[in-house]
Amino acid sequence: MYLFRAKFFYTGLLLLCVLKVAAQTSNVSNPTNGRENNPYSKYGIGELLNSNNASLRGMGNLTSTYANPYEVNSENPASFAFIQRTTFELGGTASIRTLNGSGLTYKTGTTTVSYLSLGFPVHKNAGISFGFKPYTHVYYNMVDTLDFTTNPTSPIGQVVRTYNGEGGLNTAYFGAGYKLKEFSLGVNMGYTFGSINSTVAAVPIDTAPYNGAFITEFNKNTKFNGFNWKVGLMYEHALDSQYILRLGGTFAWAQSLTERYNAYEISTHSLGDTLLTIVTDSTVNKYGQLTLPMSFTLGALLAKNNKWALGVDFAYTDWSGFKSTPNGLFDTGVGKSSYKISLGGEITPDVNNLRSYLSRVTYRLGFYYGVDYVKLYNTTLPCYGVTAGASLPFKRSLSRLNMAIDLGKLGTNTNNLIQQGYVRFTLGITISDRWFIPRKYD
Repeated sequence: MYLFRAKFFYTGLLLLCVLKVAAQTSNVSNPTNGRENNPYSKYGIGELLNSNNASLRGMGNLTSTYANPYEVNSENPASFAFIQRTTFELGGTASIRTLNGSGLTYKTGTTTVSYLSLGFPVHKNAGISFGFKPYTHVYYNMVDTLDFTTNPTSPIGQVVRTYNGEGGLNTAYFGAGYKLKEFSLGVNMGYTFGSINSTVAAVPIDTAPYNGAFITEFNKNTKFNGFNWKVGLMYEHALDSQYILRLGGTFAWAQSLTERYNAYEISTHSLGDTLLTIVTDSTVNKYGQLTLPMSFTLGALLAKNNKWALGVDFAYTDWSGFKSTPNGLFDTGVGKSSYKISLGGEITPDVNNLRSYLSRVTYRLGFYYGVDYVKLYNTTLPCYGVTAGASLPFKRSLSRLNMAIDLGKLGTNTNNLIQQGYVRFTLGITISDRWFIPRKYD
């Protein structure tokens, strides 16, 4: 009974700590604004977030084929069939992003909860899992200036334009996996919800020569919700008594979310000492559908039991089908496709060496390269990086403290675009044990 109470005490304590950290964001260049400014999140549904656990992040995000009896791989539901203990996972990420463009450098950073999942076996060949994970993030804050000489030009002299946006989407999921001989099949049902708000404001600077020039603000608010599905498959073949080869993949077909789109314009200008505000009759309030794109992953992994694993993954998303029925401009800046190739592995020197703690630590390393789904000025945005991580086992327990770091770049300076460098550190905990078996003795 003591062990049962202790598990939930430490789980609750960890939840409080992580939520407190997630609420404390920091901005390196502007301490008054605790957000991670990403100009590319202006397009589509925002920046796609990495919702993998820390173990997967440390090895380049090998989601297609990774299956561990004491961890939850929520990206491939076929892996749930391998779960042998009730497993709770929670993780948070601290990120610093550096923006480089037009000879200027800007740094911004934040911390946030990255994933929360629970998985447990329901049969020796079957398991289920449910959890919550952020899906996309939107936050950007940009300014530019127009006048008679710029392109486009301003007919009323110098005008400052500001672009602001915030929001994002989240997903709660429930999934199950079943293993039949060498094959494992799984399915995830997710519920995605969230909202995106954006504002564009034009403020005239040369007000004296142009009497009656308006300060104009365009506002858009879009809310989304709906169900989505993903299927996963794994094939595991024992090459001999020690080595296994595992092939796997996932598929999510194009699916629709319910979308509520609201847009309005506010115009303000000065009449002496009086500000006159006019809400124009161009207010829009529409319902419709947002079509999410089809995607799939494929991968292969070679492993030696309780020793090491090495794998490769390929992920592809067809963004050509991404569209919004109430907002025909929602796909502006969205390319036709995106992909990512990942290579990674892990090694545990000696899992049974009780005299050497470092021999029981699992070490990970990975690499990835791909192309983001945002495409601007007919220019694709490359995304690449290197990852590393480790799992620190608790004494006399299957539970672990997991760490991962991701050093990468996104974008390019071609055609006056912005290249971003980022450092992401993920800290997670995995609590794995027999939670739901009654004790004969206390």
